[in-house]
Amino acid sequence: MVQSRKTVRRFTTRDSAGHPLAPLGRLLLWCPAPQTQAKIVAQLHSEDIEYQIEEGQCVVIELEWQEMRDLVIPIRRILTHGESDELKVLYKPAGGELTTADFPKVQSYTQFSLVSQATWLGALISEQRFTSVLQPIVYAKEPTRVFAREALLRGVSRDEAIVYPNYLFDVARGCGMLVQLDLAARKAAIDRMVMDQMSETLFVNLTPSAIDDPLSSLERTVEMIDVAKIAHDRIVFEVVESEQTTDMHHLRGLLRFYRDAGFRVALDDVGAGYSSLNLLHQLRPDFVKLDMDLIRGVHEDPYKALVAEKTIEIASTLGIQTIAEGIEVPEELAWVQSHGATYAQGFGIARPGVPTLNGRTPPGVDVPWN
Repeated sequence: MVQSRKTVRRFTTRDSAGHPLAPLGRLLLWCPAPQTQAKIVAQLHSEDIEYQIEEGQCVVIELEWQEMRDLVIPIRRILTHGESDELKVLYKPAGGELTTADFPKVQSYTQFSLVSQATWLGALISEQRFTSVLQPIVYAKEPTRVFAREALLRGVSRDEAIVYPNYLFDVARGCGMLVQLDLAARKAAIDRMVMDQMSETLFVNLTPSAIDDPLSSLERTVEMIDVAKIAHDRIVFEVVESEQTTDMHHLRGLLRFYRDAGFRVALDDVGAGYSSLNLLHQLRPDFVKLDMDLIRGVHEDPYKALVAEKTIEIASTLGIQTIAEGIEVPEELAWVQSHGATYAQGFGIARPGVPTLNGRTPPGVDVPWN
């Protein structure tokens, strides 16, 4: 029995006579709590989508398959991980009432969204809807002098919304597309370096879990760099998940491949976990980036200050250059300057650039993005 109904518009494509051009499916969402339902209803209102609320806190929407796919991601963005796991969903492509045959097909929203997201991410990759924004890394003693720029991935969806890397890699990890996304990210970084005619060093994020075959991955990377006529020593590959790496043999072998090809290597987030310093002698990077949580407020926290100071001291003794990241206020910059950090990076120094796609800024983007 329908308890309430909101009629805004039918979310489907119709001909001039008002008849649907594609069969209407039925999306059913069983909400675990009233607040979850309220979030979903608010999202539907914001997009002028017709829905019904039936018994059992079930939100029902009639729409085409293509339109359903476009709705999945906005709803996922407004849910917490717990809500996504507890929310149950079923899509009936031909519509109609529930039958006993439908119940085995009910999934958590997390599972359901991965199928849709795989298609969405695949489209972004095939259409090369990626760009990089560049954030300067400066000399700590001379913060107006740029040493390098870090390439930060951005996706641009078909509605031209900017999609951030954490979300992209979460989706890729969940649907088995890390390899494709990692390669797309590298291409976007190299394209940006060429487009901006960069003269400085470029830091490119490296995701070890995305690389099963180091030699094949390296060959494709080297090909892109050589086609762009970029000297290998101007590229630094930054390992972004070293703390989560359990296969140290794989990671050491991976970095050896890149070093042998003339690239340099940086270790990210040093100081974020107990094993960071142990990684220094195992991986022996050219650069280490001090974790932003360690640097934030370092000038007024003696515990952070001691860890950061000793990390810089150890790295310096080993001949490793240090980059203090996450600097937001002058006091943090003054602290890393006085304690010997080689380079510095953060919003307090310079924000990343504005994302563009095919040389054009997406609508509504008028400020630098994180």
